[in-house]
Amino acid sequence: MGRALKWAIVAVLGLAMGASGVADGSSEPSGHWVTTWTAMPQLTEPGNMPPPPYTKENLVLADSTVRQTVRVSVGGQRMRLRFSNAFGGAPLPVTRVTVALPSGGKSGVSAIQPETLQPVTFYGRPSAVVPVGAQIVSDPLDLALPPGTVLSVTLYLADGQASANVTSHPGSRTTSYLAGGNQAEAADLAGATPVDHWYFLSGIEVWSKPATATLALLGDSLTDGRGSTTNQNNRWPDQLFDRLQTDRRTASVAIANQAAGGNRVLNDGLGPNALARLDRDVLAQSGVSWMIVFEGVNDIGTAGDTQDAQKKIADELIAAYDQIIVRAHAQDIKVYGATLTPFGGSFYDDAQGYREAARQTVNEWIRTSGRFDAMIDFDRATRDPADPGRLIAAFDVGDHLHLSPAGYKALADAVPARLLRR
Repeated sequence: MGRALKWAIVAVLGLAMGASGVADGSSEPSGHWVTTWTAMPQLTEPGNMPPPPYTKENLVLADSTVRQTVRVSVGGQRMRLRFSNAFGGAPLPVTRVTVALPSGGKSGVSAIQPETLQPVTFYGRPSAVVPVGAQIVSDPLDLALPPGTVLSVTLYLADGQASANVTSHPGSRTTSYLAGGNQAEAADLAGATPVDHWYFLSGIEVWSKPATATLALLGDSLTDGRGSTTNQNNRWPDQLFDRLQTDRRTASVAIANQAAGGNRVLNDGLGPNALARLDRDVLAQSGVSWMIVFEGVNDIGTAGDTQDAQKKIADELIAAYDQIIVRAHAQDIKVYGATLTPFGGSFYDDAQGYREAARQTVNEWIRTSGRFDAMIDFDRATRDPADPGRLIAAFDVGDHLHLSPAGYKALADAVPARLLRR
């Protein structure tokens, strides 16, 4: 019996019996679901909402199509999508979803390869409603995704979302497209409006071999990729994945980038604080074996520039890292701590040097406490040897805080591959 026919029969039987084996892929032997791509869900700020006419008073994307491209890490023969309504102010009615390979296999394009288009279903149905605060996982789809594939995901919302609060990931560094009407199956989008944000799509999983596992990244704008090139996938997580693919011992490592610009460890900023989102963004993801914690600069930078305030924030960050380690170890996830990179000369710098002292205190603990399963020295990889409080000039995107693509390559190269071998 051919594989396609076999799965068609199993699917029919599963739907008739109400079985869940087909829906979660568990009846396929010798494998498991692995998260291969993520975008941290956030409450969309006013400046990042879909532009008019796609946003009206308490109504967003009514009778509208959203097409967005994402680059997966590891591949597989089957896949499924996750959509989030974590911050929506009303239920999210998704009318139609399709996936396809984009034209030329490129990120940030509106056209697709029509012969690759497939409909996405939810328990056998073409539409679904995502409750407030919830997420929804699609049915598995037989679509072979080689490692590093760029995928085009298109949503059509007939009724839109009846709220001014919607879930998105503003820092996509990738161009998406909005268009009127149902164009979920269109080869290209007529009259499309480009926006550099992702909406509603929060994760992609693939069914992969048992040895495949996910590395989750807990971070801020430095991991989200501010300073990288739009549509070029040259954030440091992307460049790390490319490097790992060159060695068969690490080619089965998927990467889940759970970072957002402005995010903090201790207090809410752009998105919930890291302690609050740890369960959703890391512990609940499929197939996670390791995580890298690279976050804390925004906590130091937004705390007062007094000696007492900076001593307090350094102590609280260290305690928070310890909490992250404890909670991840309870799920058998190894935790690697990355030292905080320099910010001398940036808007976070202070004349007295109290923030730099706090960064040094935190980095010393990351290096020497022994609490992390391993230490990754991003500070050493990017600091100017002649002025260690500042970035190497070639790595500085210009604001003395964020990195250029060359700087992000330095971060990717600083991650020891041995930490990710099974």
